[in-house]
Amino acid sequence: MPIRRDLRFALPPDRACDWHVFGPYVTHFFNAMSLMFPAGERYFIDSVRYYRDRIEDPELKKQVLGFIGQEAMHTREHVEYNALLDAAGLPATRLDRFITNLLDYGRRKLPHSIQLAQTVALEHYTAMMAGLLLDDPRRIEGSVPSYVQVWTWHALEETEHKSVSFDVWNAVIKPGPKRYLMRTLTMLQITVMFWAIVFCFHVRLIAADRPHGHRLRNSWILVRFLFSRRGVFPCIALDWLRFFKPSFHPWDHDNSAYLSRIDELVAAVTTSGMQRPADVGHLRSRTTAQT
Repeated sequence: MPIRRDLRFALPPDRACDWHVFGPYVTHFFNAMSLMFPAGERYFIDSVRYYRDRIEDPELKKQVLGFIGQEAMHTREHVEYNALLDAAGLPATRLDRFITNLLDYGRRKLPHSIQLAQTVALEHYTAMMAGLLLDDPRRIEGSVPSYVQVWTWHALEETEHKSVSFDVWNAVIKPGPKRYLMRTLTMLQITVMFWAIVFCFHVRLIAADRPHGHRLRNSWILVRFLFSRRGVFPCIALDWLRFFKPSFHPWDHDNSAYLSRIDELVAAVTTSGMQRPADVGHLRSRTTAQT
């Protein structure tokens, strides 16, 4: 059952452009994804909330409330995270505005069923990327601790609620070939758009940052992080293909054992002195208005 956890992370502003142990190019790969989260997660909330009154299963209704609560907290923390990128001189606000405008266009033009299908596909992406960090902590170990904590917290909660939008989809969309085609064709569309935007944002961040260090060496580290045997793309390939099974369900890949780490992480964040003070009313009101 997804649980709303009100955690705040005090991320060091001076490390926003180089917090990952593998250097600035890998750092900006994660930063590019962070820039997509606030607008994206508000879109997820809206697409699921639209169908909430059509859900008859009381347990699923509770899960939807937990899903909305978790995504609202993710939005708030990534708004703050992305503000550090802005403060570092990166075009975070412009890139966030691009995503916001794109998704607002989708809200206006697309049927609610397609918006939900997009949420299902993107939630599968967040679950796959979360699984990468949880399956092999070496992908982030040794990085700046508070950044490790925010990404681990996000990964654990994405895993915890990874089936909610899919279960809503199955509950409110009529079964049959049309439902399968909508889901799978939308995944193909989302795959192209997701990676095109991530890599465009990544290039923009690197160009604006002009990180110190040897470009060829940093580029090779990034290529290995993405494409080596244990890189991002080889490791998500099977999970991506599973989505196209007619009988697919997110929990077919059962990695719920990782959720036992959540309480330990919450305790670590609340006792480590890495929490951001709670009196951030301007941010809280901005996030509430947006979600």
